[in-house]
Amino acid sequence: MGDESKPVDGEVNANKYFSKTAATDAEVSFEHRSAPPETRLYKKRWVIVLLFSSYSLCNSYQWIQYGIINNIFMRFYGVDSFTIDWMSMIYMLTYIPLIFPVSWLLDKKGLRVIALVAAALNCTGTWIKVASARPDLFPVTFLGQFTCSVAQVFILGMPSRIASVGFGSEEVSTACSIGVFGNQLGIAIGFLVPPILVPNVDNLDELAAHIRVMFYITAGVATFLFVLVVIVFQERPEIPPTHAQAAARQISPENYSYTASILRLLRNKAFILLVITYGLNVGCFYAVSTLLNRMIIEHYPGEEVNAGRIGLTIVIAGMVGSLICGIWLDRSKTYKQTTLAVYVMSLVGLVLYAFTLDLGHLWVVFITAGTLGFFMTGYLPLGFEFAVELTYPESEGTSSGLLNCSAQVFGIIFTICQGKIMDSFNTLAGNLFLCAFLLIGTIITGADRSILICSSLIDRRHSNFLTSLSNDDLNYC
Repeated sequence: MGDESKPVDGEVNANKYFSKTAATDAEVSFEHRSAPPETRLYKKRWVIVLLFSSYSLCNSYQWIQYGIINNIFMRFYGVDSFTIDWMSMIYMLTYIPLIFPVSWLLDKKGLRVIALVAAALNCTGTWIKVASARPDLFPVTFLGQFTCSVAQVFILGMPSRIASVGFGSEEVSTACSIGVFGNQLGIAIGFLVPPILVPNVDNLDELAAHIRVMFYITAGVATFLFVLVVIVFQERPEIPPTHAQAAARQISPENYSYTASILRLLRNKAFILLVITYGLNVGCFYAVSTLLNRMIIEHYPGEEVNAGRIGLTIVIAGMVGSLICGIWLDRSKTYKQTTLAVYVMSLVGLVLYAFTLDLGHLWVVFITAGTLGFFMTGYLPLGFEFAVELTYPESEGTSSGLLNCSAQVFGIIFTICQGKIMDSFNTLAGNLFLCAFLLIGTIITGADRSILICSSLIDRRHSNFLTSLSNDDLNYC
């Protein structure tokens, strides 16, 4: 099951008092005492991560399905653009208060329970929307979107947990990337499909029929995936994939304190800086995605479909970036260097996008948007895996939950502020506002010594040279 002389890049679940050498120490002790515990990689692990990726796709598709045809839904429901913006921002807002109890449930109840709740809520939300395809039923469609946004809280923290529980040490980053891949593909489909299914027609009855078809398709897919989750999704493989996971299973869950885990993470300087820089980067992505229709329509009137295609380009390029980053990290473990490089290029991509948006050539916008997406969206799994390494052996659900919480907070702030700046000035001013915060994130990522030391610790842990680090260095993490 991969190279088992190396510690797993992932959780040790309830074993919250292991040191960062625990996985390595456990393996060494196994080798010198008696026969090591049995480990095994099951083919079903790929089915599980692909199923998760699929229902994550269905949920994230709905995040942007209103925003990408903002002007059409404004006219259909008779509301303003800021109200439609909230159909995207509700995904961000719901996450902030719910992530902590959901992370606690993930640690206490495990993957299968969380997966079932997520798929059930997502399915329920889609059927509520089916009943809302009338101009006087905006509160109903908002309720459906709110229900789906609650489902999202049960989804976003799972990729790293699924990867660590079922995959070998050299597969973890790739598996995590596949989990995030589904979320990104859903956003891509959310950019592409709604402008095609819901054309900007004048007749409201005809428009209602198009919206109803879109909602029915989504509900059918969500129902099918819920049934699959009930039948297929399992808590964990019968035989653990690594020695570290085998050691973790010997620890009683009663020994784990979720509150203590949160407090340890909040004292981890390198992790807190990653939380801030991750939130700045992903918050910018959320703002650009939510306001994309408004930005494109302002400079290219009547190009709703191309606005969706530009969003598709951003996310597809980001999916390629995510997979490349995941594979690269599995091979190199150069977290600090890769994070900084991707951050710098995200800033460059946003600057290029900002200054080329109003040139009057859509093909230029496609190119610059693709460049932006490759790096900005490609940063998502990189941030997850770097967090897991910086906080080892804390639960991945907790660390990824805090990362996502930061992203939602910054996403709401950036979306509201950029929207107001665009209303008062122009799209260039709004995009430069985001560039300023990406620059701050780049400086923090590149300049802080604690992240550099922790990155060195990670490299040495993966090379089994952890003991060469001083106690002062360990205190940074």
